[in-house]
Formats: sequence, C-alpha cells, structure tokens
Amino acid sequence: MTDWLEPPAKAPAFSLKSTDGSTVKLSDLKGKPVVLYFYPKDDTPGCTKEACAFRDRQAELAELGAVVLGVSPDDVASHKKFSDKFSLNFPLLADADHALAEKFGAWREKNMYGKVSMGVQRSTFLIDAEGKIAKVWKKVSVDGHDEQVIEALKELAS
Repeated sequence: MTDWLEPPAKAPAFSLKSTDGSTVKLSDLKGKPVVLYFYPKDDTPGCTKEACAFRDRQAELAELGAVVLGVSPDDVASHKKFSDKFSLNFPLLADADHALAEKFGAWREKNMYGKVSMGVQRSTFLIDAEGKIAKVWKKVSVDGHDEQVIEALKELAS
C-alpha cells in the first residue's frame, strides 16, 4: 500500500481511457488546474452524489480554469452508462487495474462490517497548472466537498 501523495509532490503521469473512448493524459492538461477525484464505484449512492455535485458546479469550476476528472476501477462501458444516466459533463477515467489509484495512495485497505478488503478510498487531488499536487482531501465526505474544492481553486488562482 502506497503512502498518500502530498503537496508539493509532482503528480504522476497518467494516460487512461475516458468515457468518450479517448485517452486522457495528464501531460495534455499542463497549464490548467486539474481536480482528480477517486471514487469507489459507478452508480452507488455516495459516488453518484459526488459526481452530481461536480456536474452541478461545472460552470464555476470551468470559470476557475479547472478540468474535473473522476477515476474509479470501473471499465469504460460502466462509466459511460453512469455518465449518461446522470448527464455528467466531465470525463470519467477507467483505472481497471487501479494502478493510478495506487500511485496517488488512494488504493487502500478498507474495513466494512468487519470484512477487510482493498479498494479505492474516496479522495480528491488538486493538481496545479505546473503538474504539482496543491491540495489533497483524504476520506472525503461528499456533503460540501464541491464547495471545498472550489474554495481551494480560488486560493490557487489568487
């Protein structure tokens, strides 16, 4: 299990398939802040609430120059279904082998009802325009998280 990446570490390069079938590379987003959020599973209550909150704040996020990317171990077909169902207006990236989650430290041991397993811990990384991690939220509580991210983006811009 990898430790969490912390500011001001350089964000690991990645290249993952997106909901629209294209490949998203971090290097192509240089010059823009990136909100990279890891979530456990498509179309589950917490994950849906989080995705819809980012969807609903997309105009504000875009105004701050930010690119939002959701990442989970689900495949592209699952992401597409989830994205279409909730009209998500940002890409979801398929991290089927959870290699990216591991690099960022979001792949962790989880304990649910006494059952221990490995999985994605809901977390968000704010990557600045230079590709460095500016802020990390671990064990994200969905309520109000979109507001926290927007506030951090405003601080980054000032």
